[in-house]
Amino acid sequence: MKYDIIVVGGGHAGIEAALASARMGKKTLLITMLVEQIGAASCNPAIGGLAKGHLVRELDALGGEMGLCTDATGIQFRILNASKGAAVQGSRAQIDMDKYREYMRKVCHNTDNLEVYQDEVSELLINENKEVYGVKTRLQEEFEASKVILTTGTFMKGLIHIGENKYDAGRAWELPSSTLSIQLKELGLNVGRLKTGTPARIDGKSINYENMEMHGGDVNPAPFSFRTNKEEFSPTQYPCYITYTNLGTHDTIRSNFDRTPLFTGQIEGTGPRYCPSIEDKVNRFAERDRHQLFLEPQTSMCTEYYINGLSTSLPIDVQKEMIHSIVGLENAKIIRYGYAIEYDYVDPTELKHTLETKKIKNLYNAGQINATTGYEEAAAQGLMAGINACLAIDGKEPFVLRRDEAYIGVLIDDLVTKGTNEPYRMFTSRAEYRLLLREEGADLRLSPYGHELGLINDETIEKVNFKQKVIDESIEFMKNEWFTSKKENLELLERLGQDKIKDRVLLIDIVGRSTVKIEHLNEFLPQFADLSDYLKEQILVEAKYYRYVEKQKKQIDKMKRMLKMTIPEDFDFSQISGLSNEAVEKLQKFRPPTLFNASEISGITPAAIDVIHMYMNLKNNQEQ
Repeated sequence: MKYDIIVVGGGHAGIEAALASARMGKKTLLITMLVEQIGAASCNPAIGGLAKGHLVRELDALGGEMGLCTDATGIQFRILNASKGAAVQGSRAQIDMDKYREYMRKVCHNTDNLEVYQDEVSELLINENKEVYGVKTRLQEEFEASKVILTTGTFMKGLIHIGENKYDAGRAWELPSSTLSIQLKELGLNVGRLKTGTPARIDGKSINYENMEMHGGDVNPAPFSFRTNKEEFSPTQYPCYITYTNLGTHDTIRSNFDRTPLFTGQIEGTGPRYCPSIEDKVNRFAERDRHQLFLEPQTSMCTEYYINGLSTSLPIDVQKEMIHSIVGLENAKIIRYGYAIEYDYVDPTELKHTLETKKIKNLYNAGQINATTGYEEAAAQGLMAGINACLAIDGKEPFVLRRDEAYIGVLIDDLVTKGTNEPYRMFTSRAEYRLLLREEGADLRLSPYGHELGLINDETIEKVNFKQKVIDESIEFMKNEWFTSKKENLELLERLGQDKIKDRVLLIDIVGRSTVKIEHLNEFLPQFADLSDYLKEQILVEAKYYRYVEKQKKQIDKMKRMLKMTIPEDFDFSQISGLSNEAVEKLQKFRPPTLFNASEISGITPAAIDVIHMYMNLKNNQEQ
């Protein structure tokens, strides 16, 4: 009963952690409450979205499973923000929740080095040096391991609220983990309380679709995974539907505020700011006369729909009245009622960048236990925890992605250095270097790492290397090739509907115009005419972002130089007026020797580092 790594929890974080560990050659045990629920999508039937799509692409580029599973089980694929630049676009897919779960369970059962076991982990086994060496289950089984990864989701002391009713559960009608978070607290970890929620599900046969707006998938859907064959990718696209709440809906909700757990004090945990319940929205945005709702099919059978935007913990009689007041849902039959759930989490500032806890050696946390929200954030953490647990066993350097390398790097750095007092959600705005972190380039940035770790095979990395070679050659040619104002060039620009030039211009600045389309590329780069449309699209995107990327790379180089600046031992941070009291207190306490060390302190933001740098430069100039 000895393993290299034990993963606790079979959700999105647990799956990626266990698969990464097993694929890196470690004997791995995945312990979960219900084997049938491995890979269950607890809330919405969708993967990806703005910034979340970036995480899935990065996860896939490193060798994770979520992108492949989404392509295999998706029932609608869309690129969000398609009319905007590639840096802020996001891939999103509706999934068949049943098939998604079946796919992930099958992969886990059929992966070498990975065993699956059903039970509740009730206790961590800790030695006298405060090191984890295994787990004990509810059935009194003991399993030993070099590393343990906790991916408990909403199960630690989970408490469900529906109106005045509440009951212990980690998910609807599933048992919670009742003792683990108590032990974590006793071991000195800062354990807090958060809340999230989910809407009712309704019978598809009872919906009147005629007065709703149909929302279909892309005409030419793109897969999530770089490893999916794009030429053969042709999923059946199922529509979603848009409807709205109305003043009648809001009156029903307002008149029952006194029965809403969110407002009666029954719920103690902090909920997600960016995904509030409908009662919270009606209360906070009283001036709004309607809120958009997005009806999403949960499977390809379209028998059950998820009402995105109507998350609630209202009593069931109020939920009925509220739903029936909505256009198209007048006769809707409710299959499952919405609910709120409170659960324990561990303050992520308790973690290193490897996701190992600072106070308890060999223990890693990933997913909602770290105060995040969303399948994608969880899966990304799971993969990184699995990788780093393996590397630690082998005595190798940890794998930590920088903020300029990946959204995964931004996610983990935000969590472990800044912390959060509410469920954390990834946004493109959180990434300072998002021009470098576009979805379509995730394989170029990260697959070499995945290959080195043994998670990406030789065939895949060869394709990535070829893509990189084509892009490098095309960019190199365009940035050194002058496009002159000779007659034939002016005629070409006119024929393609492009603004003319008066003087010579580098070709990359012509191709990089927002008005140049993929069908124009052969005219400017005839030597690349035989490439696939996919590769041409990559060249075009690189050309459009070339100047911006060069500027951002210079900023990154400047930041790297800046972070090397040493800080005098007796430096008084209280002299800097632009720093918060909290930042001054932490800097005075930890006395970082360099700006880089200062940036690693929890709560010290990039803006604070900038202020310190400017102050020190000003002071140095005054002293010279």
